[in-house]
Amino acid sequence: MKKTTIFVIILLLFLLVGCKNSVSQLEEDILRGAEKVEEEPIDEKAEKIEIVEAKEGIPSPLSGIYAPEEKVNRRPIAIMFDNHPKARWQAGLSQGEIIYEFLVEAPYTRYMGIFLINEPESIGPIRSSRPYFITALLEYDPIYVRVGGSPQAKRDIIQLNVADIDGLSSSNKVLWKNTKVGKKAPHNTYTNMRAIRKAQQQKGYGLIGEYQGFEFHDEDEELEGFTATDIHINYFKNNTTSYSYNPEERLYYRQKDGENHYDELTNSPITAKNIIVQEAKTKIIDNEGRLSIDLVGEGKGKYITNGKGINIKWSKNARNSKTYYCDENGKEIVLNPGITWIQVVSTDSNINIH
Repeated sequence: MKKTTIFVIILLLFLLVGCKNSVSQLEEDILRGAEKVEEEPIDEKAEKIEIVEAKEGIPSPLSGIYAPEEKVNRRPIAIMFDNHPKARWQAGLSQGEIIYEFLVEAPYTRYMGIFLINEPESIGPIRSSRPYFITALLEYDPIYVRVGGSPQAKRDIIQLNVADIDGLSSSNKVLWKNTKVGKKAPHNTYTNMRAIRKAQQQKGYGLIGEYQGFEFHDEDEELEGFTATDIHINYFKNNTTSYSYNPEERLYYRQKDGENHYDELTNSPITAKNIIVQEAKTKIIDNEGRLSIDLVGEGKGKYITNGKGINIKWSKNARNSKTYYCDENGKEIVLNPGITWIQVVSTDSNINIH
């Protein structure tokens, strides 16, 4: 055998042995590294990756709820709801984004719902107007749906050029008697949002509202204040409004005169995310028991959400200006996204919150 051949064989043997040792060493290094990784403590301060669900559309200025742009950028609808015991329960009320409860002639109250993004298939029963309802709705520049009104309310609607749809002068294609709900006149006048929007176009009312809505948090936030899980408002001896807080859903469930408040259309409970209690000077002005409720000026109140409440102050410079609700430092309150009920009460009302 030649020396060259012997040298090549020795070199190959050396390389094979070296490769085997290198592979073994590599395996050991990998295993040793894996053990090291497993033993290393997790850095609790490491930045967490937060997955944020994208919201579709844009937020409603009435509720902060996101909806398609074409539903948000249109004119709000203000609707008078009957709240006589013979009118209950109401249809479509749960789909209002802001709902007011006002005193009317004793011992009753009445609701006004402000609608924008929702389109209930049935709405009612609908009743008549009062001047202070007009003072409240003017700041939303809405289409106003009603059936009649007090003499002063009728004059105000004309003088203030309110975009009005009155059941007393509209056809039965706009507002009609609902014979399927088992209610008798005057507690059975109904409509729906399709009929209202069609009447809005036929009357040539503007399609866009000019108004300034509430300020809303981007996400649900806690309120630092007093405990407010149960709210009880005594309007009259046999006329009460209550709210009970559900911490799991972070919503308030509504009761009227001791009964759970339901929507006649969907059979779903009436709930609120935000509750504003607004104290206003109230007095009887005629033999019919009609009231004057002063919503221009300033007063006290409370803002309630997520089981907590704070004392607030409200102010409104003119009938058609916005009502500002501010904390005790004078800063405008920011609401949580959701439905807001505004409970307008007299300055001497009996209110229990705990």
